[in-house]
Parts: sequence; C-alpha cells; structure tokens
Amino acid sequence: MFQAPLPPEYMLLGAEEAAQRIRQARADLGTDLVILGHHYQRDEIIRWADHQGDSLKLSQLAAAESRASMFVFCGVHFMAESADILTRPEQIVVLPNMSAGCSMADMARLSQVEAAWEEIHRTVPGASVLPVTYVNSAANLKAFVGRKEGSCCTSSNARKVLEWALARATSVFFFPDQHLGRNVAAAMGLDVERDMTLWDPGLPLGGATPESLRRAKIILWKGHCSVHQRFSVEQIEQARREHPGVHVIVHPECSLDVVQAADMSGSTEFIRKQVQASAPGSVWAIGTEIHLVRRLQASLPDRTVFCLDPVVCPCSTMYSIHPRYLAWALENLARGTVVNRVLVPEPDRSQARIALERMLEIT
Repeated sequence: MFQAPLPPEYMLLGAEEAAQRIRQARADLGTDLVILGHHYQRDEIIRWADHQGDSLKLSQLAAAESRASMFVFCGVHFMAESADILTRPEQIVVLPNMSAGCSMADMARLSQVEAAWEEIHRTVPGASVLPVTYVNSAANLKAFVGRKEGSCCTSSNARKVLEWALARATSVFFFPDQHLGRNVAAAMGLDVERDMTLWDPGLPLGGATPESLRRAKIILWKGHCSVHQRFSVEQIEQARREHPGVHVIVHPECSLDVVQAADMSGSTEFIRKQVQASAPGSVWAIGTEIHLVRRLQASLPDRTVFCLDPVVCPCSTMYSIHPRYLAWALENLARGTVVNRVLVPEPDRSQARIALERMLEIT
C-alpha cells in the first residue's frame, strides 16, 4: 500500500511534542475514538492503546464496540481490513501508516491462489478440498475462502479449524503460512511426509506431484514470517545450557523443528498469558517478536524473560507505525478529515465476513 510522505511539520516532531499532540487529539475525539494496539507495536504506540492484543482479539473488540465511530488500528494492513469487515459500515477504521504491510500476507496473492485452486482440481478431478486461510492474509483471500465454503483461522484456533475442515473434506488447502499449517497438522498426528505437501506458486504444479496431491490431507502454501524464521534449535539448546530449568515458548509460525524442541508453542496471547501466570523466579526463553518480549521483561521483574534470538529483530512493518504517524492521523480526525481509511469493498467485505464468522462459529 502507498503512504504519502508526512507533512514537514510532523516529520520534525520530537518525541515529547508528538506525545503532547497525540494526547490532545485523543482528548478532543473522546469516546468517538478507540485506539487498537497489536502486541508487536513499540511502547511509544502501545501507551496510547485503549485495547492491546493479537489481530483477531482487537478486531473482535472493535466489532463489539457500540459507542465509537472511529478506530485507529496500530498494526498492519490485513488487521485493519479484518476490523473493517467485522465492524459496522458506518464505523471508520484508520491505519496510521499505509506502508505497514505484512511480508507473509504478501506471499499469497489472490491470482496465485485462484490459479493453484484450479490446477489442484484439474490434476485431481473430483478432489474434495476446503480452503483455510490464516487471518494474516489479505481481505480478498478471506473472501475467496468464504466463497469456497472454507474458513479463516488464527494461531490459537487453527487446530479446531483444521479438524472441522477435515471432517468435511479429504484435504485442506492452507495458506499463506506453511509453518503454522505444518505445526498444527503434526500436532494432530498427521505425518509430515505422507499427509502433507508443499505448494510453491513459482513452480509448475506448485512443485508437487499428482500423487502427492492425491495423497495429501494438507496442501501447504509456501509462505512464512521472516521474523519467526530467525529462531533455531541451536538457540534453544544454548538457552537450556545457559539457563537450566528454562521454559522455552515459541510462536507456531516458527519452523517445525523449533516448535518440537520448545516446551510450548502458541499465539501471542497464549505466550503472554503463560508467562504472566508463571511463578516468580521462573525463567522464560521466548521465540517471537521482540516488543512483546521486552514488554513482558519490564512488567515481570521477578522473572527472567529473554528473547531466543540474541540479534534483536523487530517486525519492520509493525515498526513503521511511528508516533508521528499516529499524531498526524489523530489530528486529522479531530479536524473532521479522515486519512488512511481502510475500506474493504463489496463483495469482498461480505464474503470475507462469512469466512471470519465461520471461524468464530467453529471455535
């Protein structure tokens, strides 16, 4: 998505002046405004959030909000799309920086998925396949899934959604994150080699074979999260050597070997709750984005909390939500000017809502 440069007056704002202007605009907007902050946002943004959570939780909170007429979603583009889909048409969703995208979501485009869907069915005539898309995907992919009677999923409910789908079809086409799909399917007892095959959109027939497509219960799209691919088994082994008794918890967007070497895996909400509920004095090595890890470190000084990856690597697209962009978006709203509205057009809006609501019904 294209983001025009900020006006010079905002580019020159210092940290304290930006904070003062955010505070004033927020006060001017009152209860008409709700600010949503994803766990991966920097602290300078999270401090202003009315609600903090993962992408689906924040969209659900927006959908349940009856008083507010506008939401500023401090996250990435697909999250703001989900909030727009689940809120009322008259409610406005704004993304402070339109360049805040998601490299994983960008790895699956609608044209590619539609072409793969046709090729799978042409190769395996009469195939019984249901599509499942991770919520970390564009609205038009959620709409595709809605049209094809499939469902969305999150990292916390992916198992329930896959079980639902496999009870209704012989195979699932899962995109865009291969690792979440593989980890959940393996935890369900499916064999990685026999029951799963990888679809690479850059290769003929996705790099699969007719036999592997006929056999597969899970067809995995070749997509991934670059941040979560930084975590390794070697890092886990080093954490165990240096911190005997350490609890290792990672996000299921990590690779299968990392998830299997860890003690636990789960969504950002799961990670946060597990560490917060732990005993004082416990030690936690975490495999997810650094801002969530640092926030847990700061809020739990009686526990040892650290990131598995010693080379700190924030999610660069999440990081593009800077206080200057938040101040610009809020001050425009306070003046009655809507900037950076995220608006999913019909019929994608209604069809994507079907896929999201189906997920909520399943779980």
